[in-house]
Amino acid sequence: MADVQYLEGPGGRRLAYALTAGAGPCVVFLSGYKSDMDGTKAVHLEAWAAASGRAFLRLDYSGHGRSEGLFEQGCIGDWAADAEAVITAVAPGDRVIVGSSMGGWIGLLLCQRLSGITGFVGIAAAPDFTEDGFWATFTEAQRKTIMSDGQVALPSEYGEDYIITRKLIEDGRQQLVLRDSLALSCPVRLLQGTEDTAVTRDRALALLDHLQGPDVRLTLVKGVDHRFSEPDCLRLIEEMVQEVMP
Repeated sequence: MADVQYLEGPGGRRLAYALTAGAGPCVVFLSGYKSDMDGTKAVHLEAWAAASGRAFLRLDYSGHGRSEGLFEQGCIGDWAADAEAVITAVAPGDRVIVGSSMGGWIGLLLCQRLSGITGFVGIAAAPDFTEDGFWATFTEAQRKTIMSDGQVALPSEYGEDYIITRKLIEDGRQQLVLRDSLALSCPVRLLQGTEDTAVTRDRALALLDHLQGPDVRLTLVKGVDHRFSEPDCLRLIEEMVQEVMP
């Protein structure tokens, strides 16, 4: 594994990343909500890139993994700015973005902000989930609580409760990508498990329908859940990354 390094990001936050040297374009992995760069998919892709002689970057947003900050103080805009700062500083030139869950949303934002994006792979991509996933399913009582108290706790099947903040909801509304035109000129591959209860196939189909581009494809994998980390799934991710390489 590549050594973890640090740089100062937006707002002075110390951000962790690991960069593998190799041929471009650099494959950039963006992890999900409350996940980090040491997850199965990120580490597997790093090993694949090293074996293939490919440049690879994984990173932690503020409040995640080894980066500074408190998770509950962050939001989509902050985490996208963190990712943009690291990518710009250490991975100049062409890049292929691989975004898992929330990382798919952040990746779509960066595809609109950064030049040199030559491919995009979304794994259970979750654009607009703060509005369409959290806010849309809140009860009236939960909505009142988050507006008055600044946060509300939601149970999670992946461990401790999620603390959803008013900042996360209100900032998320400034980052939505499914309300306006979303065009990507690079090849796009979307991967989705049919047994994913965190990000359903309906969300994958909505993204497929909304995206405008010359080469956009969705692959559904029967029986796979949100983790998308079984050996066959990891091999499929490798294949999709290779497909979008120029």
